[in-house]
Amino acid sequence: MKTKRQAKMLELIKRNDIETQEELSDYLEREGYQVTQATVSRDIRELKLTKVAMSNGRQKYVALQETDENLSQKYVRVFHDGFVSMDMAQNILVIKTVSGMAMAVAAALDAMHMHEIVGCIAGDDTIMCAIRSVDDTVAVMNRLKKLVED
Repeated sequence: MKTKRQAKMLELIKRNDIETQEELSDYLEREGYQVTQATVSRDIRELKLTKVAMSNGRQKYVALQETDENLSQKYVRVFHDGFVSMDMAQNILVIKTVSGMAMAVAAALDAMHMHEIVGCIAGDDTIMCAIRSVDDTVAVMNRLKKLVED
């Protein structure tokens, strides 16, 4: 049941611009799946779904587990679309994002596999990244600036 439900979730987010867990629950119920908010939330985590900005300024769920060769460009686009600013405090990099995009941008950063980044913690519009050293923090900032400028 879980596998079928999660497959249906992936199908639904590909076909529809779904913005909230409640909206996703409604779609699932129309397809015959009785779900709770906790189940939908757990499935979203397990499927590694995240939100990305659409051209109209709204957001939608997408699956970042794609395997095509342009995947790194998709992560760059997520980072670019959600990025607002960044600053450092020693070896801590603080990144400000569009409201509601911090988790998507943090997931994109994690997927970029920068060895200097030890880990990221995301809130609603702020990400804190632990970087190995102050020099590495400067290097990561320079790399991220280039992504935003392109």
